[in-house]
Amino acid sequence: MQSLFDLSDRVIVVTGATGVLAGSAANYLASQHARVVYLGRSQEKLDAALSRCRAQTPDAEFIGVVADVLDRKALESARDQVLQKWGCIDGLLNGAGGNMPGATVPPEKDFSDLDFDSFQHVLDLNLHGTVLPSLVFSPVMLNAGAGSIVNFSSVSAPQAVTRVVGYSAAKSAVENFTRWLAVDMARRTEGKVRVNALLPGFFIGEQNRRLLTNEDGSLTERGQLVIQNTPFGRFGEANELHGAVHYLLSDASKFATGTIMPVDGGFVAFSGV
Repeated sequence: MQSLFDLSDRVIVVTGATGVLAGSAANYLASQHARVVYLGRSQEKLDAALSRCRAQTPDAEFIGVVADVLDRKALESARDQVLQKWGCIDGLLNGAGGNMPGATVPPEKDFSDLDFDSFQHVLDLNLHGTVLPSLVFSPVMLNAGAGSIVNFSSVSAPQAVTRVVGYSAAKSAVENFTRWLAVDMARRTEGKVRVNALLPGFFIGEQNRRLLTNEDGSLTERGQLVIQNTPFGRFGEANELHGAVHYLLSDASKFATGTIMPVDGGFVAFSGV
């Protein structure tokens, strides 16, 4: 009897696969015998990600494709390469995203200092970088009558987290888009194509490391505030997202759609009091 969690031979596209969280998820999916498509903007970073996967799971089936999530032609080319190699697309993990300093409001500044160009770029990357891959890859799932799309939200979406105004706005929009697309796909396919989102808590990555930790590894003032408001009392580890990713991409979640799943050590649930 096939397990509800069996991902063997499923073709799963992972955007942002050269990043910390999406890259770790891609490696995990490959270890679970899925056929993984690593998408990234940089060939150098993509090669490094593929090497890590090969070292961890020598018998894994995967390919790497250079594609910017804001470039529709590049995404369409990637889709065609995947279909030519494996003939189907069973899942899409929209892991591309990020922030930039100009789209934040640090303590020494106020909202009037916001760089609107940076704000717009962060909105484009996180929201449009989720919508556009969904536009390109979802028709394959619709035609097949099966599939799962998993987006990335953030703890800054359901509540106000200071400084990150651009990222918060973008991820809030991703949550709304997740629900909208989930309903649309459910009605078109009688629930065969599902759309959900992960809501990661605070994980240390390249972009937030200096914000949360000092060079000696100790916590910055902001890092201390995060830990104080995380009931688990620590940051998350990338591999702690694997179970949620696996669940949402597998048949185990076949009656779940439009959900936003926190994996945050209790951050969203805690009032801070």
